Amino acid sequence: MSTTMRAAVCVRAGGPDVLEIRELPVPAVREGWSLVQVKGAGLNRSELRTRQGHSPNVTFPRVLGIECVGIVAASTDPKLPDGTKVAAVMGEMGREFDGGYAEYALLPNSLLMPVTTTLPWDVLAALPETYLTAQGALNTLGVVPRGRGRLLIRGGTSSVGMAAASIASGHGVETAATTRRQGKIDALTAAGVDHVLVGDGGSLAASVHAVWPEGPDYVLDLVGASTAVNSLHLVRRGGTVCMAGSLSGWVIPDFEPIAMIPSGTKLTAFHSDDLKGSAGTTVLQRVVHEVEAGVYRPNVDRVFGLDDIVAAHRYMENNEATGKLVVVP
Repeated sequence: MSTTMRAAVCVRAGGPDVLEIRELPVPAVREGWSLVQVKGAGLNRSELRTRQGHSPNVTFPRVLGIECVGIVAASTDPKLPDGTKVAAVMGEMGREFDGGYAEYALLPNSLLMPVTTTLPWDVLAALPETYLTAQGALNTLGVVPRGRGRLLIRGGTSSVGMAAASIASGHGVETAATTRRQGKIDALTAAGVDHVLVGDGGSLAASVHAVWPEGPDYVLDLVGASTAVNSLHLVRRGGTVCMAGSLSGWVIPDFEPIAMIPSGTKLTAFHSDDLKGSAGTTVLQRVVHEVEAGVYRPNVDRVFGLDDIVAAHRYMENNEATGKLVVVP
């Protein structure tokens, strides 16, 4: 194994150009941590925000990347011998320590999730953060296989939105999803969405009520702070809204719960850190099996090489993707 590796390093806070390809030493293995040869890493908007300087606990330079898939190259855990296929998400990857934008990543053993699969690396790389978040959010909402109910996904063409649509469709749940672009209707339909609601400046409530006069039973809100209160008034009285994304930011200004949450309606949230490591291993393996069986239809919008990381971040920042972006070192 080489003693050096290529990595995309965020040298300071700023635009996409602050990501630089550098030659770094391969990290030295230490107790409790194992070296993973990275075969693919999904891109996430949280990495975009970290790059922009909105993560105050992150110091630069830093190799970003809150998830990756690959092969254990040097293990300190007898349960994860060299050669094991693994995935890892969250747990301060790419924040407190270097993450997946590199040829190798030194990761805590507690984050490594062994996975058995024949999926191509780029497809596998699109699954961990996206599908664990989608599955966790649907569990939080109470959307279950063969369950009844109507689900509205806000931010439908985000990677998590399309994963949630794929899972909900596999469960047999009637689903609607929002998008701002006519050109993304076919992709949402292919992901399993029954009703695509295109934002044209008109009332979303009117579009929703044209499909479901009483409103949806569940709203999965991936847009975030700017739409949270509106979602609470879109869902039927007594329904549930789950916040699991922050495309529009994290903070709801001047939030007044008693005034803004209709009586009996429930507001909850899901954070993907809840399914890191051993907590997510069984869930991820089940997702992999469903993808291999064709039940879930992962949408990989584009695969970038490590040299193209600046273009990848620019593409993500411009909201051009329909589904997941993946980088392959």
